Amino acid sequence: MSSMQRNLLIVGIVLLCLAPFAVYPLFLIKLMCFALLAASLNLLIGYVGLLSFGHAMFYGTSSYITGYVLKTWGVDGIVGVLAGVAVAAGLGFLSGLLAIRRHGIYFSMITLAFAQLVFFLALRLPFTGGEDGLQAVPRPTFLGVISTEDNLAMYYVALALVGFGFWLIYRTVYSPFGQVLRSIRDNEQRALSLGYQVNRYKLVAFTLSAALAGLAGATKVMSFQLASLADVSWTTSGEALLICIVGGLQTLLGPVVGSLIIISMEHYLAGFAEWVLIIQGVVFVLVVMLFRKGIVGQIQFKWRERALRKAASLQPR
Repeated sequence: MSSMQRNLLIVGIVLLCLAPFAVYPLFLIKLMCFALLAASLNLLIGYVGLLSFGHAMFYGTSSYITGYVLKTWGVDGIVGVLAGVAVAAGLGFLSGLLAIRRHGIYFSMITLAFAQLVFFLALRLPFTGGEDGLQAVPRPTFLGVISTEDNLAMYYVALALVGFGFWLIYRTVYSPFGQVLRSIRDNEQRALSLGYQVNRYKLVAFTLSAALAGLAGATKVMSFQLASLADVSWTTSGEALLICIVGGLQTLLGPVVGSLIIISMEHYLAGFAEWVLIIQGVVFVLVVMLFRKGIVGQIQFKWRERALRKAASLQPR
């Protein structure tokens, strides 16, 4: 990490710590949860080349499991989070075993089919609350000492959980394992010829992505004290994909910027009712036309171009 990137990271952390004093904390938590959900999907699409249409099943399943554990057993918040993440990772492993055997649109449709199955289970299972959802989930105590009853305290706990998720993505992408994932994305046949067990790498990446989406879902249910069918709906998967495209695939900050734009539009334009979807569609079309690589991706591309031109101009002739 360069000194400039390190300075930007420090500034970002300071701003995030001060943000709840200027903006409603629960709105910020929603932004962070969707940013992590989109980042988990971006890890799969941008760095492995696997397009999932059903990532909401991990997000929603973790929400229900975490909410049920906290409401029924009254355990520490960490236990609830671990339970939700573990079940989401297990679901990712089982669904991934079948899905990774297919490529392209067939992989995407298998993930969508699994997601619809999970949606049906969430609708019919008795402990989920059906159409009413799992309500009145208690705010837990973390590590036995940190009470999250106050929204400000809940914000900082959510910030720590989401921050850990983004750190894990960063470490994954910039590791030898991440380099193998990129090689699979760019040329799967060549990766096979080099002796890599491609399906194993895909399965691990899919499971990790599911666990990260589960971490976002667990954070959401603790903050809003509700797990609903919207959490496992295909529209949530579509929204995560939209956030990735607007912010920029193959970038770490893309999901953050995309979440800030899309979720802010939903929040501040709620008074326009169904017109919100139309406005989002217009924004999406403009981004695709003007920022082919997404907002963050296009900015990074321009910076690289400028740096290459500057380096070329400094070379002796």
